[in-house]
Amino acid sequence: MTPDIGYIETIAGPVIKAGGLPSVRMYEVVRVGNEQLIGEVIEVGSHFCTIQCYEETAGLAPGEPVTATGDTLSVELGPGLLGGIYDGLQRPLPKLKEISGDFISRGLTVEGLDKKKKWTFTPTVKVGANVVPGDIIGEVPETGIITSKIMIPVGIEGEIVKIVAKGEYTVVKTICKVKDKRGTVHDVIMMQKTPVRVGRAFKERVALDTPLLPGQRVIDTFMPQAKGGTGGIPGGFGTGKTVTLHQFAKWADAQVVVYVGCGERGNEMTEALEEWPQLNDPQSGHPLMDRTVLIANTSNMPVAAREASIYVGVTIAEYFRDQGFDVALMADSTSRWAEALREISGRLGQLPSEEGYPAYLGSRLAQFYERGGRVKPFGSDDRFGSITICGAVSPPGGDFSEPVTQATLRIVKVFWALDKDLAARRFFPAINVLTSYSLYHITLEQWHKENLGPDWPELVRDALALLQKDQELREIVQLVGPDALPESERAILEAARMIKEDFLTQNALHEIDTYCPIGKTYRMLRTVIKFSRRMAAAV
Repeated sequence: MTPDIGYIETIAGPVIKAGGLPSVRMYEVVRVGNEQLIGEVIEVGSHFCTIQCYEETAGLAPGEPVTATGDTLSVELGPGLLGGIYDGLQRPLPKLKEISGDFISRGLTVEGLDKKKKWTFTPTVKVGANVVPGDIIGEVPETGIITSKIMIPVGIEGEIVKIVAKGEYTVVKTICKVKDKRGTVHDVIMMQKTPVRVGRAFKERVALDTPLLPGQRVIDTFMPQAKGGTGGIPGGFGTGKTVTLHQFAKWADAQVVVYVGCGERGNEMTEALEEWPQLNDPQSGHPLMDRTVLIANTSNMPVAAREASIYVGVTIAEYFRDQGFDVALMADSTSRWAEALREISGRLGQLPSEEGYPAYLGSRLAQFYERGGRVKPFGSDDRFGSITICGAVSPPGGDFSEPVTQATLRIVKVFWALDKDLAARRFFPAINVLTSYSLYHITLEQWHKENLGPDWPELVRDALALLQKDQELREIVQLVGPDALPESERAILEAARMIKEDFLTQNALHEIDTYCPIGKTYRMLRTVIKFSRRMAAAV
């Protein structure tokens, strides 16, 4: 089939208007210019279409060709993802470096998965078995931590008429043949190709009753996150958003971690790339990168690719969720994605909303966060998987009333508010306990009682009450000094000081203190509250 070829009409930064493509569709991938830059159709008219280009457009000229591919923006899913480092379009950065050196050239086409590498496939079903979409037909030991499950893709259902024996195969080698009810035989390979803008389907959502434990005492105690939950971490410059997300990605008890650096500073992504391969997972003892997928879309890359990186990351997370894994997705930062939406919207001439952001900002954020959750995937077995989404928000000047922060707060159920005053006092994690919250306390209460102790909810309430009372007394202390307070209130100040300085403060760079098991957190909190109660009884 001859591809449709149009031409460039106008160019405005990453936004290109093209003509001569009457059959082009929304969100179709196109190749722009003589260098074949990657673009995506975001507006279709009767004579012209509008394209957002995912690569630098400097040097393009009107009249250059635009080629429609007929495909939507998709990712390749299969063995080989874990430990990978990709750009926002799922192009492996090591491969790009091999081709073009330290600086990425335009128009490069690199496949997301290595089609030549062979993986050890072990079948788990036999000829004659009936399968439906989502059924697991084999396993591939991808890393020392994760064994990938090979699933029947959506659209294939019937009887297995052939399946290969245990051996080494590439991701594009036919490993299974399935005959449907009409007698048509379908080939099944280890790789699946999935569009990124539409979430992967599943059977049903299930209750969020298990916490995701990052080993950070302030989070595990006062603002717990559930596996399959959503959380936002807004804060001004220097308050520790990236470090907190890095702590989540390093130590959370998720089986797979997908970290998306969306418009992130290059030096922070470099820190992750250099440090994480040297760290070990506290649950398994294997290197952290064995369970991690990194997507690096730094701030000097084209702004349109920031949106692609978010969708690529969550689609990869859905693939592992469907295998039955608990996945943690970190997006740093959604504010820079929103800035990209604002720039594209402005160039399209769309009517701006508050602070210039497009009117659909809230719906785009909701579409992203709603792809999290704990679900029962397709398949004959009763496996469950989850995606926990944690997004950093970078409000200008630390103003939480700005549109991105407010839109995020309307969607997420956990809010970790970073405080500039705490960060200035070198108090890390700089999470303000009194302004942050979690809506998962009730659903997680039973888990905490069964796994920690029946007194856990009471301990947390007592600690919060002490911190609240401390906040009220601080205003009096600033006026008259602590010596003017009665001994009972000075005891409250001392107990609150112990909670803040000895319990909540945690050194991310310390070999021991960087990660605190939940059992140790419980024992520490119980000791502090017991001492507080004895002080109160003594005075």
